[in-house]
Amino acid sequence: MNIHEYQAKQVLGSFGVPVPRGFVAFSADEAVAAAEKLGGPVWVVKAQIHAGGRGKGGGVKVVSSIDEVRAEATRMLGMTLVTHQTGPEGKEVGRVYIEEGSDIARELYLSALVDRAASRISFIASTEGGMDIEEVAEKTPEKILTISVDPASGISGHHGRQIAFALGLEGEQVKQANALIGNLYQAFVEKDMSLLEINPLVVTGAGDLICLDAKMNFDSNALYRQKDIVELRDLAEEDPAEIEASKYDLSYIKLDGKIGCMVNGAGLAMATMDIIKLYGSEPANFLDVGGGATREKVTEAFKIILSDTNVEGILVNIFGGIMRCDIIAEGVVAAAKELSLDVPLVVRLEGTNVDEGKEIMANSGLPIIAADDLNDAAEKIVAAVKEAA
Repeated sequence: MNIHEYQAKQVLGSFGVPVPRGFVAFSADEAVAAAEKLGGPVWVVKAQIHAGGRGKGGGVKVVSSIDEVRAEATRMLGMTLVTHQTGPEGKEVGRVYIEEGSDIARELYLSALVDRAASRISFIASTEGGMDIEEVAEKTPEKILTISVDPASGISGHHGRQIAFALGLEGEQVKQANALIGNLYQAFVEKDMSLLEINPLVVTGAGDLICLDAKMNFDSNALYRQKDIVELRDLAEEDPAEIEASKYDLSYIKLDGKIGCMVNGAGLAMATMDIIKLYGSEPANFLDVGGGATREKVTEAFKIILSDTNVEGILVNIFGGIMRCDIIAEGVVAAAKELSLDVPLVVRLEGTNVDEGKEIMANSGLPIIAADDLNDAAEKIVAAVKEAA
């Protein structure tokens, strides 16, 4: 789950992290009122969408008059902002953030994320903060420092000092960085984040550190204990199918292909999508029904897959453990009948109660294509879609 920049700064502020003052606005009049409340002489008008690259896309403007605040807010609100992360379709701007101007001496980069390989929280820091951090990572990776935090001992002073020295900070700034790293780590852990990005982390003309931008992602599996974070969710920023999927505890991401996928387990999902590509087609989605799917859950999964008009065939790939294959088969058959399925359907089942599952599908009276393994399943669904075209 993602939240907006201004919301992320509110979260950081509650942990003692220095952020500029600002107010969100949903209209030009509210933007003007926010600017007047902040006082001048300089303000920053920022479009709020769940995507990076807003500056290059024209979604961040520094202004020096109230009239300019109104003009930029009017221009941004309702616009479709296209960035390298939104894709060519862009995202509509429904709110702007009016922030006090900052005296910027240096722009740095700082982030924290869950390092899956090390099973630890890692900090990533660079002196090359700002809009071109992706280019820095690609062309000069030696300018980026990564350090991991041992969960047994937690964050300590040497982590902060190591990052501060790598960022070229001196004197009082080292103390500020030490406190900042500790507070960011506390926020990351307590709020069950999966990503926290500060770009840029600014050194002001007065020599102080301030988080000029903030991006946060949260672990969806932990949201049940983060009620305050869930309340920040902006459904207008999410795909309607993804919203519907979340109601049934389904992990769904829409892609650009034409073969719908339903699997249990993220690893199996990746393997399934890869082998579809190997056979010359493209997956239409990532959909993980999890380890304890019911018949109703499977039926809803089918509805969500078929809500994508680009889907020309469906591949169900279930390797049962906790997941019983007969339950999956019942859900598949029920969904196919309820939705009057009119696209090819290939099902590969293996695991607990697999024979019962295969029998249910064989006796369903539906044209379900059975597959023996993943390779066979991918080959059959790609061929079936081509034949039906």
